[in-house]
This record gives sequence, structure tokens and C-alpha cells, in this order.
Amino acid sequence: MPSDAALRLVVARALEVDIVAVEGLAALSGGTSRVTWSLDAVDAAGRRHPLILQCQRTLTWGSGLDVEAEAGVLLAAFGVGAPVARLRGWDAGPEVLGSPYLLLDRVEGETIPQRLLRQARFTRARPLLARQYGQALASLQRVPVGQLDRLAHEDPPVKYRRILDDIAVAHPALELGFRWLDAHRVHPAGEVLVHGDYRNGNGIVGDDGLLAVIDFELAHIGDPLEDLGWFCLRAWRFGETPQAGGFGSVDELVGGYEDGGGARVDRDALRWWQVLGTVRWAVICMMQGATQLSGHRRSIELAAVGRRTPEPELDLLLLLP
Repeated sequence: MPSDAALRLVVARALEVDIVAVEGLAALSGGTSRVTWSLDAVDAAGRRHPLILQCQRTLTWGSGLDVEAEAGVLLAAFGVGAPVARLRGWDAGPEVLGSPYLLLDRVEGETIPQRLLRQARFTRARPLLARQYGQALASLQRVPVGQLDRLAHEDPPVKYRRILDDIAVAHPALELGFRWLDAHRVHPAGEVLVHGDYRNGNGIVGDDGLLAVIDFELAHIGDPLEDLGWFCLRAWRFGETPQAGGFGSVDELVGGYEDGGGARVDRDALRWWQVLGTVRWAVICMMQGATQLSGHRRSIELAAVGRRTPEPELDLLLLLP
């Protein structure tokens, strides 16, 4: 846990005010590459500043961007008016907190998909979310690619084929998926900022719908349809039927995207990206399991995700004609 003195120093630098206290420090559920804390900083004038602190774990296989690259993405997205939390400060070194960190304004809302899909509080929000996620994605893709020179651009089938080969475990369903992807390859629709994990669970939702998109550590440069295909995976429906995040239709998601300024979506191409996303999710599950089994980092979450590999394999077989 970060020390009080270190936190006050970090916040004072970021906000350029004298911080006299840090209150309500609490660890939040987080991903595999970041440890996330919620806190309230109190300045000398008695004003409270609700904040989120994300500290980078030791980078491992497939853990994503470092904080410097992610900071660049957040600043660029905020600059075009996309719904992201405001970045207040960051440091790529471990000197102050013991690890690199990002400091952001806290957006009050819910991120846990099971609550969003089932709690009565979100009854009004749920019918709006698919269109809102589509519109938000279109706004993210307005970021000029030239501002994102630290982001990689790699052909996804080639990337995940290489990772699967490195893991060196036979998975016939994935081999079938790669063959289908090669045989039905779609033409690139352009190059844009790709969130990389755009789905139910990586947005903050309030009573009236989507407030902010979060978790950009897998961002890269790629095809405009990549995030839409990933959003429609069965894994992100969390047991519900609607294809877009468990709360809406693909038509609503695509309609919001197109109305928000995104290009017209070719549905055959979108299906290709959904198949690619399913293959990718299976490979990611295997990566997480391999990290656990290697002993590099022990985590119940890594082990649990690794055991889920058969789920996207079955989804893949159901998707292929």
C-alpha cells in the first residue's frame, strides 16, 4: 500500500496544490497489469479531490502498455472529447511510489458487468448502453493516429498465431479458426486508435448510461472494426442473451457507432473480426494460464482465466459456418 506521505506528494505535484490529507484509500478490483486504488485528497483550502491511482504491476507476457504510452492515449482521447477520465499525473519511474503510476479523476459509477446487467438501479441505463458504447467508440477513433507514435501496429492473426506457437500446446479448434480467418480475410477498413479490450466491464456506468471508457493498457493501432467485433463476444455478455455486451443488439451498437461519426460497418467484415476476437480471447486465456504455471507471478485470477480456454473454443466452433 502506498504511504500517506508519498500519496500526498504525488497528488500535490499533479494538482499543483498543497495536499494536507489523503483519505478513504481503498483497493479496487483490478486487472492483471494494474493495481487500482480509490482515494480522496484534501487540499489546504479544504477542497476534496476524488481520484484514482493505478500502479503498474511488473510487466509480464501480454500485460500491455507501460504507463507512459497509456498516458499518451488518455491525453489524446481526452483532447478530442472522448468519454475518458481526466489524467492528472503520471510517472514512468518507481522512485516515488515504488512502481510507475497513473493518477486520474475518479468517475463515480459502476463497472462490474453482473451488477450492470441485473441490478434494478440500472434499469434505465441498460437500453441505452449499446448505442452509447458505439458512439463512444466513434469518438475514440477521432484521435489522430499521428499522436500515438508509441503504439504498436501488428497484424492480429499473425500476432496471435505467433503467441500460440510460442505456447506450443495443440488446440485443434484454434487451428480451424486460423484457417477460416486466412481463407476469408477482409480488406482493412483503415487505421485508427483501437482500445484493445472494448467491452462490458471496461466502462463506468451511471443511472443514465455510459460515463467513461477505462483501461487502455491494450491500446494499439488497427482496424476500425476490431473493437466492435471484440465487444460482441459471448464472453462479454456474462450469461445474458443480447449480443452487444448482454444489454443490447448489434444493430444498436453499430447504429450508435455510425451515428457518432464512424464509417458504415460491413457486417461480413464485422463477423470476421468477431471470429478473430474469439480466437484472440482463447489465446489470451492460454497466456494467462501460462503466466501462472511458469511461476513468474502467482494469481488466482490468472489461474481462473487460464481454465476458461475451452469456453472461447466452443464459441468459435459455434461461430464458424
